[in-house]
Amino acid sequence: MFRLICVDSYCYPHFLYWRCTAISDLFINEQIRDREVRVIGQDGEQLGIMPPKDAMKIAREAGVDLVKIAPTAKPPVCKIVDYGKYKYEQLRKEKEAKKKQKTIEIKEVRLSPNIDINDLNTKCNAARKFLEKGNKVKVTLRFRGREMAHIDDSKHILADFAERLDDVAVVEKAPKMEGRSMMMFLAVKR
Repeated sequence: MFRLICVDSYCYPHFLYWRCTAISDLFINEQIRDREVRVIGQDGEQLGIMPPKDAMKIAREAGVDLVKIAPTAKPPVCKIVDYGKYKYEQLRKEKEAKKKQKTIEIKEVRLSPNIDINDLNTKCNAARKFLEKGNKVKVTLRFRGREMAHIDDSKHILADFAERLDDVAVVEKAPKMEGRSMMMFLAVKR
């Protein structure tokens, strides 16, 4: 027969209400169900391949936990450490990695085929600021209505834009037509 577990005035059979007891992606102590594991001691020395029960016995004698740190390895690698301390160090390493990580954004500058010289200079200055901050710039030349008939006459605008920024930028992707707009990507010159 099976037991009933009652939650919020409704009863569930116990086999439907079971949940995994692992708190995180790491398995510790009794959660390790492999036949054999490679064990690393507290000081980092290799203790060899053994059944998890023997490794648990060593960990209990030391007063710490057995943590599976590499579940995909053959055989899985377990380390004898204090679980709370290990988890804290992992979180700290992830934070440090995030601090060192630099994200590159793509900023967009939109132009039209009948843009004036002064407007083009203003757009170039905006793109220059984006590039100096380390971002990539997507230059879009949008065609509306009858402007679609004069696409070939407007290609020089993107070439002129890239030429004005050639001291700080390099063309990453050449001008390409997509739908009603022509796009070009600029990246910081290294």
